Amino acid sequence: RRGDVRQLRRLLGRVLAPRPAGGAVRVALVGLVAVFALAWSDDEERPLHQHVRGASLGLFATDPDYDYGTMLAEMRDRGASDVLLVHRLMQRDVRADAPALVDGSSPRMATIERTIHQARALGLRVGLMPIVGLERRAPGEWRGRLDPRDLDEWFRVYGAHVVELAQLAERTGATRLVVGSELNDLERHADRWRGLAAEVRAEFAGELVYSANWDRYRAVPFWDAVDTVGVSAYFRVDGSEGARAAWTRRLEELRAFAGRRVLLTEVGYPAHAEAARYPWDETRDAPRDQALQAELLGAFCEAYETRPGAGYYVWNWFGVGGPRDATHALRGKPAAARFEGCMEGDR
Repeated sequence: RRGDVRQLRRLLGRVLAPRPAGGAVRVALVGLVAVFALAWSDDEERPLHQHVRGASLGLFATDPDYDYGTMLAEMRDRGASDVLLVHRLMQRDVRADAPALVDGSSPRMATIERTIHQARALGLRVGLMPIVGLERRAPGEWRGRLDPRDLDEWFRVYGAHVVELAQLAERTGATRLVVGSELNDLERHADRWRGLAAEVRAEFAGELVYSANWDRYRAVPFWDAVDTVGVSAYFRVDGSEGARAAWTRRLEELRAFAGRRVLLTEVGYPAHAEAARYPWDETRDAPRDQALQAELLGAFCEAYETRPGAGYYVWNWFGVGGPRDATHALRGKPAAARFEGCMEGDR
């Protein structure tokens, strides 16, 4: 029966895959296959994880209407229970005050909504996370260094988008919403973040998260305004203690700091030889090393099983992947098989 269910999910993945015309027929097929998949599920099929276990899926295609159904089905076939749908709001530079969805870098809201429905039809729990991208940046500039000329306007525009996401999340049955990610230099404006969290709660009954950068989570002054401490967990693991021991230590530190379970909103490694030292940087001029990517992911998962928290999303299922790819993408690499092994626990 488990094999039958997986065959049905693969069929659903093919139905969800991008294709030209026949929209009405396609919608009907999605519903039909989803019903059969649910009807054929039984106790032999793996249940959902108790806590978050899955991967992020960047909605990063240049086509704002791109269909991510195939990638979602791949994740579910590898054992994921959760997906974090990540999209970019773009702004001109660190001084700009109008982050927005931009064709070529961002999906349309209709695409986000469709992707949520597709994920839920596959049985995945859904989280949403906006991130801010820069069209122009000097060395050292990134979303952690935003300094808007008009702070009021930036929070008004950004907040309006997050509230719209909250309304979408409530309407579509998403589980959690990350209200911000790695916005280091804006975190000191605690009252603004508390105000935004209150606006979001008026629209969304699910879980609210803020995602702090790995080296900044102790400095966030508004953890009281969200339900869950989130961390982008790109900790270096290149020391003499070894990757698994380094992760065990970091997980203990996170739990001791928060006094509650911490959600790792991003954890992963690029497929190059310097991944242990620069886990956040897939652009380094270093030799490809896909075996190391898989090894480091495995070390994290082994440590995590001994120090579990609220869960984690592995970064990132989006991308072409394959044997020549050195990015974080898992697809078509040894790390994808290791990811599947990581998904076996916590059921």
